[in-house]
Amino acid sequence: MPSMSDRALAQFIGEFIRHHRMEQNKTQDQLAAAAGISRSTLSLLERGEAVTLATLIQVLRVLDQLSVLNAFEVKQTISPLALAKQQRQKRQRARSKTGKEENKEGVNW
Repeated sequence: MPSMSDRALAQFIGEFIRHHRMEQNKTQDQLAAAAGISRSTLSLLERGEAVTLATLIQVLRVLDQLSVLNAFEVKQTISPLALAKQQRQKRQRARSKTGKEENKEGVNW
């Protein structure tokens, strides 16, 4: 897909929309009405013509296909350097009390 032209990608998206509309046995009129857009706008989208991002989102929502947008999720990653620093700050072992502290506790005055 990275080598596809913008036009080819738009057509790819249009085919996706048409496929899922047909799979759900919806007409263009039904889907357009449910998405709050005109049938001609839906037709443009299915043919790979320019439509707004909002239109695409509305149509994906009605088709219950918003999950395709999960690919755009930004996941926080930690750099190896920051991870090493974080690991260094963790306690590695328990420390016994110093001799002075032990002596103070051992004296019953």
